[in-house]
Amino acid sequence: MHRKLLIITTLLIFFATFANTVLSENRDLGVGLVLGEPTGFSVKYMKSKTIGYDAALAWSFADESHLHVHADMLHHNWTLLQREFGITRGALPLYYGIGGRIKLADETRIGVRFVVGISYLIEDGPMDAFFEIAPIMDIAPKTELNGNVALGLRYWFSR
Repeated sequence: MHRKLLIITTLLIFFATFANTVLSENRDLGVGLVLGEPTGFSVKYMKSKTIGYDAALAWSFADESHLHVHADMLHHNWTLLQREFGITRGALPLYYGIGGRIKLADETRIGVRFVVGISYLIEDGPMDAFFEIAPIMDIAPKTELNGNVALGLRYWFSR
C-alpha cells in the first residue's frame, strides 16, 4: 500500500512539474480529460508543428479498476485528413507514435503503446477534441496484448 502511494505521489509531482515548466516557457500546452479506456486527465505538449508529447494520469476500468499512466511521442500529419475530408474551418491532424504505459495493479504492468489518432482543433478557439486507438504490448510481468480506446477534450494555452 505504501509503495503504491509513493508511486502515485511521485507521478503527481512529475505531472505538476511538467505542466509548470511548459507553461513558464510559454509554449503550446493542452490540458483536459480523456474518456474511455482509460478515463482521467490528459496533457499534450507540442514541441513543434509536427512533434508532440502526450501523457495521461487515468483510471483503467478493464478487468479490475487500476491507476493507468502513459506517455507518448507523437508525429502529426496536418494535411492528409484535411485534404481528404475537405475541412476548411479548423484543423484535423492525424497523429501516430509510440510510448509507454504503467498500470498499477496487483501485478503492476509495464508496456509499450502504439498510438494512432485524430484531433479536431476548433478554428479561432483554444479547444480540441480527439479520438485515439492504442494497441499495447505489455512486457512485464508477462508478455500480453492489450489496448486503449479513448475520446478526449483539451483546452490549449498559448495558442
